[in-house]
Amino acid sequence: MGIEELLPTGLMLTSVEKVAGWARRSSVWPATFGLACCAIELMQTGGPRHDLGRFGMEKTGATPRQADLMIVAGRVSQKMAPVLRQVYDQMPNPKWVISMGVCASSGGMFNNYAIVQGVDHIVPVDIYLPGCPPRPEMLMDSILKLHDKIENMKLGKNRERQIEELEQARLSRVPLQTVPAGDLLRGAPVRPATEPGAHE
Repeated sequence: MGIEELLPTGLMLTSVEKVAGWARRSSVWPATFGLACCAIELMQTGGPRHDLGRFGMEKTGATPRQADLMIVAGRVSQKMAPVLRQVYDQMPNPKWVISMGVCASSGGMFNNYAIVQGVDHIVPVDIYLPGCPPRPEMLMDSILKLHDKIENMKLGKNRERQIEELEQARLSRVPLQTVPAGDLLRGAPVRPATEPGAHE
């Protein structure tokens, strides 16, 4: 992290947050990690039709030390997992990860011992992109959502407070629907979790 992380809270930090967020959003350099067929769609996104250069992302880092976004495109084998983690560890902070495609996100159709069942077992993931393979437009949309997340990221103590508030909000969430196993077997209708007697 930079010196902006050491600033005290207050009006100045808010102004620095806006400038730093805009600068980080406008200069995200990806370290492409193309492992399978999703990499073809990733290459297409960098081509002239979709042009990632519009967002300041034309430089794809050949070295992880010059990149701050890892796009994991395709299935991750057990042999490739340590290499992926090593590349991630060599990237400077702050860094972000997009899991591109269903194989990278959950193992996809490869439910076996050789494929990691989700890249989030290896590195923390910021954006999950579904599809087999996802279209370049979908990747562009996920990149724009990541840009929005980067631009609104807090700095210093404000970030710690923001992370804690998000964690508390997620922990206090109630499932939308609960279905007891016996009801599923009997074919009973699904009841909302907030309805009295839903957990009986």
